[in-house]
Amino acid sequence: MKANFMTAAEAVKLIKSYDKVYIQGSTSIPEVLLDALTARGHELKGVEMYSAFAVGRRDAPYAVTELRDSFIPRSLFIANCLRKAIDRGEAQAIPGFLGQIPSFFREGIIPLDVTLLNVSLPNEEGYCSFGISADLAVSAVECSKIIIAQVNKQMPFSYGDAVIHISRFDACVEVDDPLVTLPIAQPNEKEQKIGRYIAEQIPDGATLQIGVGGIPNAVLDALYDHKDLGLHTEAMTDGVVPLIQKGIINNSKKVIMPHKSVASLALGSDRLYKYMDKNPDIIVKDVAWTNDPFIIRQNPKVMAINSAIEVDLTGQICADSIGTRMFSGVGGQHDFMYGGWLSEGGKTFIAMTAASNKGISKIKPVLTSGAGVVTTRAQAQYIVTEYGIAFLKGKDLAQRARALINIAEPSAREELEKAACERFGYRFLHTR
Repeated sequence: MKANFMTAAEAVKLIKSYDKVYIQGSTSIPEVLLDALTARGHELKGVEMYSAFAVGRRDAPYAVTELRDSFIPRSLFIANCLRKAIDRGEAQAIPGFLGQIPSFFREGIIPLDVTLLNVSLPNEEGYCSFGISADLAVSAVECSKIIIAQVNKQMPFSYGDAVIHISRFDACVEVDDPLVTLPIAQPNEKEQKIGRYIAEQIPDGATLQIGVGGIPNAVLDALYDHKDLGLHTEAMTDGVVPLIQKGIINNSKKVIMPHKSVASLALGSDRLYKYMDKNPDIIVKDVAWTNDPFIIRQNPKVMAINSAIEVDLTGQICADSIGTRMFSGVGGQHDFMYGGWLSEGGKTFIAMTAASNKGISKIKPVLTSGAGVVTTRAQAQYIVTEYGIAFLKGKDLAQRARALINIAEPSAREELEKAACERFGYRFLHTR
């Protein structure tokens, strides 16, 4: 079979009213296809648009008030391009552990009609790569009736699950569209302290799961004296590249895919994307596999490092909402917190500055009304701020409260003490 090339306007005519459409994510949103589909909005009704972790260079063009009856946006992980539409009530979020969301497609809970992809140029055998976004795209392609791809000169070719023959596409659109790039977050002084606290807990031979932003970069910056680290993560970022190039991350101690760095998506700079291109030492996999806790646990000394919006005095962790306002999603936090907990020698960290940018304590007597629990207090292990580490595993509630108050914003500690006294009484007063 040959590739079926056409214009974007022609390609999106395959989409009908009331279809369910999945949009590839990470920093590889197929913008050309979305613009063409949005231009058809006046012809369509009730098209359900599904997306997950996706960093756009702008708000989603289809998620606008004038097209709210044409398109129904549903986010499986709220990112910047849909946040305003969700705040307006014109888009909705679907909760789910990221590693389990592919089962929504595979079990027909969300029966997909169309997947929109952004893929690399084909290789000599005619295979294209999803490049930097296998995550949910692998299962979406598997379950869709129609696959439409923009074949993009700027998409790197990565190996693993994210490879598909060009003949599988019902329509191809040739594009030369730059991927979204993210600036490398430079850790501030507080984040550097947090990074050092966590790095001190990471042994040689550990397998890392690490996220995006100042604190993860601070952790990576503090690992240059370590040896034989591995990478099995959800998101690959620029910060891991120097550690791989120096042989500090060499994946030699991993049980699952030894000698390979594994991720389900990537986001960062052009440098990262070029480093990934045709690099056989980097494998990009279906998120149902990378985030399976029973796959994760097979690696030794898994170090899962995640963040939170707020934590209460018992160790309940909110990471997806600000009160009732949905802000992001469950993502892979639970997947790796559980897998890391089960791993032999594994440790799990929730890392955050003690207070928000507005000076509000992130450690609270109780979670804000309406806030969601992403990781339960039964799974909380290490909570880290710039004031130190609270180790909660095996601790009773009064002990947890004491440990968390010790790393809280100093101006909030008196209020937290009072709340803990009222809640836990005599035993808290006699807990050091």
